[in-house]
Amino acid sequence: MTTAQTTPQTNAIHAGEARFVSHHSLTVPIVQTATYTFANTAELIAYQEDKMFWDVPERVEYGRYGNPTVYAVQAKLAALEGADDAVLVSSGMAAITNTLLIMLSQGDHFIITEDCYRRTRIFCSSFLARYGIDCTTVKPGDYDAMEAAIRPNTKLIFSESPTNPFLRCLDYPRLVDIAKRHNLKTVIDGTFGTPINIRPLDYGIDLVVHSVTKYLAGHNDLLAGCAVGSFAMTTPLQQAQGVIGAMVDPHTAFLILRGLKTLGLRMAQHNANGLAVARFLEDHPKIRKVWYPGLESHPDHALAAASMTCFGGVVSFEVESDGPGASCFIDALQIPHIAPSLGGTESLVEQPYIVSYYDVAPEDRLALGIRDELVRLALGVEDTGDLIADLAQALEAV
Repeated sequence: MTTAQTTPQTNAIHAGEARFVSHHSLTVPIVQTATYTFANTAELIAYQEDKMFWDVPERVEYGRYGNPTVYAVQAKLAALEGADDAVLVSSGMAAITNTLLIMLSQGDHFIITEDCYRRTRIFCSSFLARYGIDCTTVKPGDYDAMEAAIRPNTKLIFSESPTNPFLRCLDYPRLVDIAKRHNLKTVIDGTFGTPINIRPLDYGIDLVVHSVTKYLAGHNDLLAGCAVGSFAMTTPLQQAQGVIGAMVDPHTAFLILRGLKTLGLRMAQHNANGLAVARFLEDHPKIRKVWYPGLESHPDHALAAASMTCFGGVVSFEVESDGPGASCFIDALQIPHIAPSLGGTESLVEQPYIVSYYDVAPEDRLALGIRDELVRLALGVEDTGDLIADLAQALEAV
């Protein structure tokens, strides 16, 4: 059931799943195998002769090239994003690195925005540079600088929306206009947005990548990533996956399927918690500043309100104190766990300077806006009132 009228909530449950599967099972089975057998030599030869003409092979010979449980996840992810196809890989970073390695070649140049995930920026500025691929970083929201950075050898623009940790949001029509006028591809990390809150492909973005680990799987118990787009964009990634080898095992794929079935329900609570907590923090005297796209004070609120249905469960804010004050606040919290990541059922909290930027010189952290008193709160699906009460009591420690 995946018609044009079907909602994301229904697609999350039914898309990619046949009405009848083996043994009359309601759920997609875990096809736990590393290799696939052939009845005889003639069947193997027929497979070898025919497989190059299959758009989506109904069978493969080895687990690195595909798996029925994985196929079901990919079909569901594609339906959620309104795409032709999806490629499931072993982590969110694998989705990013594989995509850039396949789309770029020696001598190419691309553009990335400054507020993207730090490991993404490290891969772009350090690893890709080894292979003669150049990268220019521009500030989020500075589209004039983005266009000015374009060179004759520029191939694509990479960004996030919302970004980490300041939740900057893209002006999709303007970005797509720049890219199309200069014949560039666009790749967006949509992890913080999810296809429940926004579908970048609807605005003309070429490819969307996700850390499936986060909201899509939703239970803080697996690692996976995906790239979603047209067949023209995903086919090269599918073809390269058997060589690169960043596979997802069948049991992980099954857990992703199970997590996706509650995506709409979970996102409703993530979104509600995010907005309520952001409003509470913005009004609290011990909070200096809050970043959340659902607040009118956020620099990209108008863009977010025009493109997103809701704004997610991540709230970043500065405690009105120095670094130790923020740490005292975090240590006094009773519901969130101190941990990286986001998008799971449990709330998580961190100081970005410790988790992601501890090895960076203080002056360089400050240049990126990463102050010691900055806190990133990734809200889970707990009761909203309980979360706010916990935040209120913890702020008394500051």
